[in-house]
Amino acid sequence: MARGLGTRMRRADAAASLNAEQDAAASTGTKGLIPIRRPFVEYLISGLADAGIERVILVVGPAPDPIREHFATSPPRRVELAYAEQPAPIGTADAVVRAAAVVGDGAFLVLNADNYYPVAAYAALASHEGAGTVAFDRDVLVRDGNIDAERVRAYAVLDIDEDDILRGIIEKPGDSLDPAGTSARWVGMNLWAVTPDIVDACRRVPRSTRGEYELPEAVALALREEVRIRAIRMAEPVLDLSQRSDIASVTARLMSVNPVA
Repeated sequence: MARGLGTRMRRADAAASLNAEQDAAASTGTKGLIPIRRPFVEYLISGLADAGIERVILVVGPAPDPIREHFATSPPRRVELAYAEQPAPIGTADAVVRAAAVVGDGAFLVLNADNYYPVAAYAALASHEGAGTVAFDRDVLVRDGNIDAERVRAYAVLDIDEDDILRGIIEKPGDSLDPAGTSARWVGMNLWAVTPDIVDACRRVPRSTRGEYELPEAVALALREEVRIRAIRMAEPVLDLSQRSDIASVTARLMSVNPVA
């Protein structure tokens, strides 16, 4: 999902350590094109290819779209690339519906374009039959990623039963859960395997209080309708490229990664 406006990334931050090229890219809000050594989205596509994914669909805005223009001159070699157009950035559930129109029937992975996920997460989710999500260990996200303890408190917590089935999503729990407690251990980072049942819920979910069609709320609707969603627990970090202050830490952590999209 690469259609967002990048409001936080465009916001000025005098304390952020950026080079001129990174500053110019951040000012556009197109996080997928933030240069690490290569544009960030190429690292994501490279990771998907490493996990055995052969076709990638980028949800983008109407032409002229900068990500589409980038790959027009520098296409990936290891995956087939296609696009789903989202006319307006009205939420992640709408993005899923737009992608499904290109994918057709069947399950597919959904992920953010501003998170660098571990290859193992893609592979585990792709090998699972049916709807699923990856539940990331909160302590590992903080210890090994670039997400500090205060920031992770705003991330969605996954309520998972003893059989690794998702029971619910607690959005932005803040102080409502003890961050050191077991009930807040498993964090959702918007990495899903969606099935036609979830796509259907994305079509029917009402707008959120933010005025958008939200994938987590569509998932909650599917859960109420007894759609079974498996949660794959994983003790691996995720890198978050949401704002200018993230660029230096993401760059440092990806210095040893050579993306081959």
